[in-house]
Amino acid sequence: MDRPHIIVIYMDDLGYGDVGAYGATRVATPHMDALAADGIRFTNGYATSATCTPSRYALMTGRYPWRIEGAEILAGDASLIIGTDDMTLPRMLSEAGYRTGIVGKWHLGLGREGESIDWNAHVSPGPNDVGFHESYIMAATQDRVPTVFIRDGDVVGLDPGDPIEVDYERNFDGEPTGIDNPELVRMPFSHGHDNSIVNGIPRIGFMRGGKAARWVDEEIADRFVEVATEFIRRDSEQPFFLYLPLHQPHVPRTPHPRFVGATDMGPRGDAIAEADWCVGRIVDALDELGIRDDTLIVFTSDNGPVLDDGYQDDAVELAGDHRPAGPLRGGKYSLFDAGTRVPFIVSWPRQITPQTSDALICQMDLLPSLARIVGSAIAAPDGEDLSRALLGREPEGRSSLVVEAMSNTALRHGRWAMIPPSEGPRRMATTGIETGHAGDYQLYDLSADDAEAHDLAKTHPAQLHELIEIYRSIIEPADA
Repeated sequence: MDRPHIIVIYMDDLGYGDVGAYGATRVATPHMDALAADGIRFTNGYATSATCTPSRYALMTGRYPWRIEGAEILAGDASLIIGTDDMTLPRMLSEAGYRTGIVGKWHLGLGREGESIDWNAHVSPGPNDVGFHESYIMAATQDRVPTVFIRDGDVVGLDPGDPIEVDYERNFDGEPTGIDNPELVRMPFSHGHDNSIVNGIPRIGFMRGGKAARWVDEEIADRFVEVATEFIRRDSEQPFFLYLPLHQPHVPRTPHPRFVGATDMGPRGDAIAEADWCVGRIVDALDELGIRDDTLIVFTSDNGPVLDDGYQDDAVELAGDHRPAGPLRGGKYSLFDAGTRVPFIVSWPRQITPQTSDALICQMDLLPSLARIVGSAIAAPDGEDLSRALLGREPEGRSSLVVEAMSNTALRHGRWAMIPPSEGPRRMATTGIETGHAGDYQLYDLSADDAEAHDLAKTHPAQLHELIEIYRSIIEPADA
């Protein structure tokens, strides 16, 4: 086959130090590690953002998410933030002759701006309107309502006699909530998850009805793997693109019972073990069809790690000496490096020689890079064609990257990290994560200081000035 099948496996809140290939020892990730062993392990691979929706937007469009309004953590009933005429990764591949599908977490909005979503009718626009031929998704996150799967715009298993209602501002009469009915909760919330209770788990947002369609949390991974492998097996003669955004280890962490106790770190560790199994099942399907050597797999995560993200699941207490961010500072929501520097592995046995690469690469570079690989001339607004670095044929990546966390931005340039002044608490009270906020510019030499422990802004003024100019040249409009 001249062009590879392409699979992007996109983890949710998996940190740089959560994978064996990146140093984890307390949780076994043999299938993730195997991808790294026969492919490229990037040490400077980045999401654009330290939260989920913005990173997913950048992956799909090749555009910085802070360039548009609305690319922020979305509610479960938010409207689609990708334009239906926009060039996207799946649309580029579809136009190049690929069969395209998404199975997993979407979280980029559904429906039209200004219109409320009727979950009991065909929901559109959505993934099928921005380049995917097939879709099987959760609308937002596992901790947000509606807690149902949507296939090609229709809720799976919906009973018309029990319609779904969703509201993110007020509860429905008589419906229990986590804050008012703790006796009905099997996974207590720690912060922010005190609304409708589904399967004994309090969520964000309010929901009524749709009981026959509601997912069983412990079975989500099995269902995603089942649908994904069905997509792979349906027609392996035509090149396909599968986008598999998994839900682990995002909260609520609800691994299937067969993974409970797989680690000594409680639900978060067990969810990572379950996710590794998912990766293994996808690779097994490729092997069974004899197409593994002809398949390019990208494995990465939407942002850095977080332990307590809203539920009392002992993630903090049981972490012990496990460092989800590895040697990096910060985590999810943070301008420090652990917010956006994530596992980034590319495997294509027929074309890639196993190696480690220090090239600076970002997920929004996938659109133009994969376009070059499949013979498309499509470019991207902010993504760069790093196809040679992606295939291990060039040691250099992009020179600069602006990263974002909760509407604030910072710069990575070469070996340097520069964080402009920003307002806000220096540590999040709920998660315990350092945000990167400070009243002055910060400057770190990542080649000597992965932990960003030594601020060089005052001792390297010339370097700081150069980085400020580079930063401004990227974020300020050309006609400003």
